[in-house]
Amino acid sequence: MGRSAAFFDLDKTVIATSSALAFGRPFYRDGLITKRDVVKTAYAQFVFKRAGADEQTMVRTRDYMAALCKGWKVDQVKQIVGETLHDLIDPYIYAEAATLIEEHQAAGRDIILVSASGEEMVQPIGAQLGVNDVIATRMKAEDGRYTGEIEFYAAGPAKVEAVRKMAAERGYDLEDCYAYSDSVSDVPLLAAVGHPSAVNPDKSLRREATDRGWQILEFRHPIPLARRLRNRPAVPVAAAALSLGVGVAIGIAWYGRRRRARSQSATA
Repeated sequence: MGRSAAFFDLDKTVIATSSALAFGRPFYRDGLITKRDVVKTAYAQFVFKRAGADEQTMVRTRDYMAALCKGWKVDQVKQIVGETLHDLIDPYIYAEAATLIEEHQAAGRDIILVSASGEEMVQPIGAQLGVNDVIATRMKAEDGRYTGEIEFYAAGPAKVEAVRKMAAERGYDLEDCYAYSDSVSDVPLLAAVGHPSAVNPDKSLRREATDRGWQILEFRHPIPLARRLRNRPAVPVAAAALSLGVGVAIGIAWYGRRRRARSQSATA
């Protein structure tokens, strides 16, 4: 048996929102996009997620993304994502997805996020989940700015090709691998592995999953990272912090009693 991995789509599978749209407000605030861009992108995302996308639609979406990002400073984009990630993404991470990722990791499987969103967004989100490997859209940049060209668009057949290439390089047995997605556009990805699951599937994917006998999962509980950590059993770091706090409290109490005893002795 070869090595195994679990491939997770991102939007509406791991997070209860669109990673691209989530950063629309700070991008607009910092002058990278206009209100018209926000509306147009939101509509395109809605159509894509609702009905999937044929090759022509994906090409138009790719070209629109490239033109939209042309001239943006790479460092500025990374800074915006880094500064707003906690508020815009963390509250929307599905608790069920986070638990499933941890279970796969405990079983020794590699975790890979596979998303059409830019890797500048996907990588930090993965880091929050303890996931280092991503397959995401890569924009071409020169002199610190995006050129308006896309090196790799992680959608449709290209997404599956990237998964197969990674599997060949790392020795994954795809029949022993897992994949999770919510969109009918990812049917080729789900069909490429031995253990596919439709998560919160759109109407078309639900029908496809039912016909093929694929597992259907419903994720309904986005919970912020801080709350998930509070709900977990105590870990060594937490235990150490608790011990330190208790130790300090005991020391303060002991010191207070000792001072009172000395004061009473001196008064006597």
